[in-house]
Amino acid sequence: MSTTYGSTYMPQDVPGPQARALIERDGQVLAPVGRVYPLVVDHAAGCEVWDVDGQRYLDMNAGIAVLAAGHCHPRLTKVATEQLNRFTHMAGTDFYNAPMVQAAEKLVGLMPTTHDWQVFFTNSGTEAVEASIKLARYVTKRQNIIAFYGAFHGRSYGSLALTASKPRQREGFFPMLPGSFHALYPNCGRCPLNLRHPDCALACLDFIENTLFRCTTPPAEVAAIILEPIQGEGGYVVPPLGALAKLREICDRHGILLICDEVQSGVGRTGKMWAFEHEGIVPDIVASAKGLGGGLPIGAMIARRELASRWEPGAHGNTYGGHGVTCAVTHELLCMVEEELMANAARVGSYLMERLSALQSRFPVIGAVRGRGLMIGVEFIEPTTGAPAGALANEIMVESFRKGLLVLTCGNSTIRFCPPLIITTAQADEAVERFALAIGAVSG
Repeated sequence: MSTTYGSTYMPQDVPGPQARALIERDGQVLAPVGRVYPLVVDHAAGCEVWDVDGQRYLDMNAGIAVLAAGHCHPRLTKVATEQLNRFTHMAGTDFYNAPMVQAAEKLVGLMPTTHDWQVFFTNSGTEAVEASIKLARYVTKRQNIIAFYGAFHGRSYGSLALTASKPRQREGFFPMLPGSFHALYPNCGRCPLNLRHPDCALACLDFIENTLFRCTTPPAEVAAIILEPIQGEGGYVVPPLGALAKLREICDRHGILLICDEVQSGVGRTGKMWAFEHEGIVPDIVASAKGLGGGLPIGAMIARRELASRWEPGAHGNTYGGHGVTCAVTHELLCMVEEELMANAARVGSYLMERLSALQSRFPVIGAVRGRGLMIGVEFIEPTTGAPAGALANEIMVESFRKGLLVLTCGNSTIRFCPPLIITTAQADEAVERFALAIGAVSG
């Protein structure tokens, strides 16, 4: 097996014997969750991953947009080790600790200065969304929540009721949380109303007032509208400029809170700290996770102080929120985002977008390349009809793995690029080269 790593190295005979053996053991003891290809990780560094058979891969999914600083960044491992030697956990809802306060101070310092903010730390994005739902209902004394078709907000029952990206995520779990409604996401690439922007005047968002408010839920009983500023699992869909501003205006007119789910799009991934900043709007509540912990499990609900401070003691809580090690790493990661990672995401993201867009002229199966910063989606289509080619996207994803490139699908037929924010232009070049080889091998 070759050990010369770089753009010319290709994995051989994957999965190898040690990977196959561990996959067999996995199947005996772990509940099935649907792995996408047989990667068995042994160790990793930066944007590179090695499996248990010594095969090397370039990582363009970062643990699903989690590893903002890449694998095993020395600044983060140093902070984690130091904190492990001090204390690990002391239940942040019952006691105080400095890492939790420092992480919260840094986090609110990266929020818009138009408001004062407070943080509630969770263990995941799902929990951050659950906390957001609870706070919105608690302070407004209203019950209903509006989300969007194509959304992914998590898999626990409250967040699952708002998730609407794939029916299999809900199958077998009905009934959902009462009071959950869905509106049309402004997806100009595949407009749900078959209109064309900007002539449409964002008619898709008029569905909220013209249909939901008139037919299913009075606005006076809607606590919040929640959306992803860029849809993640729904296909890396970027709404047109003005969409979030119009949604903000609808919320303000009816006294409804606006929740931005920045679990996948936040923490510098789009070239700004939060994706909503590209629109110049300010939400009332933000749900964050994924990249927030640099690889450790943490989430956060960040809300306007005038809302969060109205929670009475005991109204919400958890056991592991404010964990000493995760908060210490989160503080260091946020410093890195502010110092360098956010700017690198903007710079290399623009370069990667250009390189991927150039593939469209070579491969007619590529229907669109879209995104912001290092949150980029490549949509695959049937060239003759323009219809989504989901099976093709899945084949290309698996073939990319065999070509030494780690990517994942999302939406109906999109492959996402959400690499660590430390990625270089040279690594972006390598990723595009390997991706092109995979597309060519599958599509001919």
